[in-house]
Amino acid sequence: MVPWVSNMDSIIKKIINEEVLRQQNTINLIPSENIVSEDVLSALGSRFNNKYAEGYPGARYYGGNEYSDKIEKLCRDRALKLFRLSNKNWHVNVQPYSGSPANLAVYLGLVPKGKKIMGLSLNMGGHLTHGHNVSATGKFWSVARYGVDSKTERLDYEEIARIAKKESPQLIIAGYTAYSRIIDFKKFRAIADSVGAYLLVDMSHIAGLVAGGAYPSPFKYADVVTTTTHKTLRGPRGAMIFVNKTSKIAKANSIDIVREIDRAVFPGLQGGPHLNQIAATAVALGEAMMPAFKKYASQIVKNATALSNELQSLGWRVVSGGTDSHLLIIDVAAQGICGNEASIMLEKNGIIVNKNTIPYDSRPPMDPSGIRIGTPAVTTRGMKEREMKKIAQLISDILLSDKNCIREVRELCKKF
Repeated sequence: MVPWVSNMDSIIKKIINEEVLRQQNTINLIPSENIVSEDVLSALGSRFNNKYAEGYPGARYYGGNEYSDKIEKLCRDRALKLFRLSNKNWHVNVQPYSGSPANLAVYLGLVPKGKKIMGLSLNMGGHLTHGHNVSATGKFWSVARYGVDSKTERLDYEEIARIAKKESPQLIIAGYTAYSRIIDFKKFRAIADSVGAYLLVDMSHIAGLVAGGAYPSPFKYADVVTTTTHKTLRGPRGAMIFVNKTSKIAKANSIDIVREIDRAVFPGLQGGPHLNQIAATAVALGEAMMPAFKKYASQIVKNATALSNELQSLGWRVVSGGTDSHLLIIDVAAQGICGNEASIMLEKNGIIVNKNTIPYDSRPPMDPSGIRIGTPAVTTRGMKEREMKKIAQLISDILLSDKNCIREVRELCKKF
């Protein structure tokens, strides 16, 4: 072994150690973040980092990929098994570097440039890659947008169907980054069928909940399902694309849907896959098959519900009146506070959230009316409903009374 391998750059090591302490000493309520196991970190830092493997198992452009093929096949097998899918009906691509290129690959494979996709507006809870105009997805494709009901702040399926009929998109996207309620995938399937569109479900936020049986599965209804692997699924930062081999829309369009999406990932968008990331994903998928993960997924939802209920009892308005998942949006502007200010005040006290728009927000995105909070990371640490009530009280004290709660936050962190 060369001598420098074991001597980490002291500056980098110091920054890493500082970040470790920050994570230990703060309450992380960002719903898209989590805490992975040491086994996931070990695989992520493995020697697979050294290998190039352009192509797919059995069809690589480089030599020396015997074990690359093994790890990628294992990851695929575990992904299908975790979500109770058969290889006969489903294919999974585990090579996307992250969620954004995964979504981009689906559009690239199935929707000709300039044709129309349809997704939830960003300021209503959609994602940048669901067709927002600052994203490549909004530049390369025409976009139809739907929203949520102005009174209930929930999806209005009749209105979505009306928009789909008017706009005739070739692909409809369900699954969001800031929507807390159960999605009716069956209704989305009916809407997509009514206009001959593909149904893409982006389950990036809810994948762990689906795997653990704490949220309805989209696989019975979707043509394609994309997901990141680092949120509720509790894996490394990466993504997967599940492709329905039995897609009626693909057959009607005479499309080999697996081939088109695989080719969109490689060579369409990416070069060599990150094999260390794929290895770490395989570890996380294995962990998610354990009985403890089902309890974990259930507890995430219990914690989010408890947090939502307690905040409402303290006088805070929660968007849509609550949550069915791992996240919730608080309308802090209703208490005379802007989202950016709330985020800064909480972080000074060791509680990490992100500012977020609320439906029909009159404030700008960089200083919106809400904050988005979630429970995946605190649930991983072992916190339960009792701690959620405590956290809700801390949030309220900090934002309404400008109380210094750093000591209480540190004490809670030390217990978990």
